[in-house]
Amino acid sequence: MKATELRKAIKLVSVHATPNISITSQTNALSRIMKSMKSTTSPVLMSTQFLVFAALIFILPLFISLARAEVHYYDFIVKEVNFTRLCESKLMLVVNESYPGPVIRARKGDTIYVNVYNQGFYGFTIHWHGVKQPRNPWFDGPEYVTQCPISPGTNFTYQVQLSTEEGTLWWHAHSDWTRASVHGAIVILPAIGTTFPFPEPDEEEIIVFGSWYLGNLKEQVDECLDPATNSNLPIAAGYTINGRLGDFSPCSKNSTYRRKVDYGKTYLLRIVNANIDVEFYFAIAEHNLTVVGLDGSYTKPINTGYIVIAPGQTMDVLLNTNSALGSYYMVGREYISATVDTVSDSANDAIAILEYNGNYTTSEAPLFPQQIPSSLSQTDAFNFYGNIRSLATPEYPINVPKKSDITTKMYITASANALYCTPDLGPSCVNISFAASVNNISWVNPRESILQAYYKNISEPVYETDFPDEPPVYFNFTEIAMTLDRVLTVQRTKVKVLEYNETVEMVFQGTDVMGGSVNHPMHLHGHSFYVLGFGFGDFLAERDSKGYNLIDPPYVTTFITPKNGWLTIRFVANNPGVWFWHCHMERHLTWGMESAFIVKNGGTTETNMLGPPAILPSCDVPLDSATIQSHAELIKNQIE
Repeated sequence: MKATELRKAIKLVSVHATPNISITSQTNALSRIMKSMKSTTSPVLMSTQFLVFAALIFILPLFISLARAEVHYYDFIVKEVNFTRLCESKLMLVVNESYPGPVIRARKGDTIYVNVYNQGFYGFTIHWHGVKQPRNPWFDGPEYVTQCPISPGTNFTYQVQLSTEEGTLWWHAHSDWTRASVHGAIVILPAIGTTFPFPEPDEEEIIVFGSWYLGNLKEQVDECLDPATNSNLPIAAGYTINGRLGDFSPCSKNSTYRRKVDYGKTYLLRIVNANIDVEFYFAIAEHNLTVVGLDGSYTKPINTGYIVIAPGQTMDVLLNTNSALGSYYMVGREYISATVDTVSDSANDAIAILEYNGNYTTSEAPLFPQQIPSSLSQTDAFNFYGNIRSLATPEYPINVPKKSDITTKMYITASANALYCTPDLGPSCVNISFAASVNNISWVNPRESILQAYYKNISEPVYETDFPDEPPVYFNFTEIAMTLDRVLTVQRTKVKVLEYNETVEMVFQGTDVMGGSVNHPMHLHGHSFYVLGFGFGDFLAERDSKGYNLIDPPYVTTFITPKNGWLTIRFVANNPGVWFWHCHMERHLTWGMESAFIVKNGGTTETNMLGPPAILPSCDVPLDSATIQSHAELIKNQIE
């Protein structure tokens, strides 16, 4: 078979690997290829043809999988609905009148269209957390990074393109603190013709951790951010499982979430931590758990009595219901990394009940999980995190970038800060006691979309391209620092520009500036990354890199930088566009602990960013060069 005939053969398979074409049609295409091969009599060519045929045997299932990718459609009606919790009724912005919002279901490689109708009173955006959106950042969602908010009374349709993700992810609002009530799970099943890398479970259950706030949360946040008020951001009054507070919360005894199960079955728990600020330990009384996935990627099984899950993370966990018939508490306990002296271990627990079906009677309260760690136990948390490994099998391979492949190295300090006035700033300056930064740059949102500005070859005054690869000064980052030269930060909108296909290594360093060191769940949009290692104290490359896991590191989109510690990740920037990265604790995000990457085009149709949709939510200021320049002074003043 000549090269031209080989191209024709592959093209023939490609043509038949289209939507709505059956497997029979695919097989018939391959049969016709075989018949054309038999017409050649040369033994050498027949040998070559055999190799080609063998290759096609492996290629064909890929085409069939692509051919069977489906398209799904959802409507999100976002409006305020009345809810009663903790003895109080209030209006709250939710999707389709539910809290948490609707579950999106699809298969690996499918496409999802979600038409979002804003019937509320303020703008917001939606982010598809953990979905890479290959070459299509227009639908990623972070406010003023890839789009402007969807205004009240308007709608916008998102295209959510699944690619390599498989397992559990989630969606949420990505504008101020709206995600506290606007969020839900995404279930991504294996592609047709494939299955789970573990025995198929009998049933599944979605568990979403949330935060409950008394009063109007948006008004409270707006008031806290007013420079005249200059106060700390709100703290949740309680924590929820699937929208319900548990038995130990006021006015909640009869509304605790219950999951009925059958003895002897296996349940796949799809767990989402949609909480605003809190990591959770999670355990079920008298039951063990088996972790099999994290952030839409499979892991080696971890058999454990408890898990710990950070804000933004999703986890797939198997539960075998093999305990005595009865009722058992499912408990989410706040894991506190901040420096505090004491805490009540059960006061803020998120509570649900696992209840067996069957003929039995009991007057006792559900059993409580004695194995769940204390809220202040750091050791238990990082013992768990340290056990996470990628599955790393031929069916689910990984490709860890080598040290020799690295083209960009970044050392990122994550700090609590303040914005204080100095005499040169004049009498109109207002002190801001609460801020946060990465490499001493505290992010401030522009009033236009960075992605739209980048697409139109406009940078300043919308954004600057000189985000630093390292902090401005080095010191003992894990000692409490209170001097002004350590505490003060500056507000800017600075991004880092990457060439297409660059290999990036980032070391995140937690600091104890202002005594504010806590864990930081760092999240990257548009990419998954490999977690090579983490540790405590100041990062020392020569010492700490020797312990990197280069064999089966976790492949995730969100992971913890330890309090007074470090985290090293690597990824390949092979997704052109503008991609946000930030701490997923909402108060840190609000205070400025974030930045963005601009990944440049690769120069071919397959490696260039797609063009924008026909309609995008409008910004307050039309995005064109003339208008931008006329607003330059205004933006400069806002930044200052």
